[in-house]
Amino acid sequence: MRHFLLILTLIFLVSAGPGPSDFYSFKLKDIDGKEFAFSALKGKKVLIVNTASQCGYTSQYKELEELYKKYKDKDFVIIAVPANNFGGQEPGSNAEIKDFCSKNYGVTFPVLEKISVKGDDAHPLFKWLTSKSENGVSDATIRWNFNKFFIDEKGNWVSWFPSKTNPVGTEITSLIEKK
Repeated sequence: MRHFLLILTLIFLVSAGPGPSDFYSFKLKDIDGKEFAFSALKGKKVLIVNTASQCGYTSQYKELEELYKKYKDKDFVIIAVPANNFGGQEPGSNAEIKDFCSKNYGVTFPVLEKISVKGDDAHPLFKWLTSKSENGVSDATIRWNFNKFFIDEKGNWVSWFPSKTNPVGTEITSLIEKK
């Protein structure tokens, strides 16, 4: 009987997984292919946005840049993560995405390489952002481009906002300004 209980305990521990991951342990590549270590974000509030160049919400790049310029000197950063998961609205290469963001919206905040944000091939960062078992706080369902995830200056998942949420609206700015 003891062996049976020990085996059940081991099965539970293995299936439960390691628990919530540390936000600062993620590393991705930026749009130029250079390593982007999230550990460099310690002490900053972060807004992560899954983006696409051919979406009805693409004009939010303008508001995101406005938000970034207003708060970047107050320990705030925006991270754009291009993805082609919804309607094929981000078909371009990393170089094309970089050119699009620069020419059309003057984007100066970090843009990472194109990855998958949903499904079986979702990047581990987005698994963390959308799963309570990973982030320790809440589940979130990405239904389209321009979802926004707010992370506090200690690397804690704080909130998720759907595509329609205005980047410069009080829902987001109040979190940035919160002491």
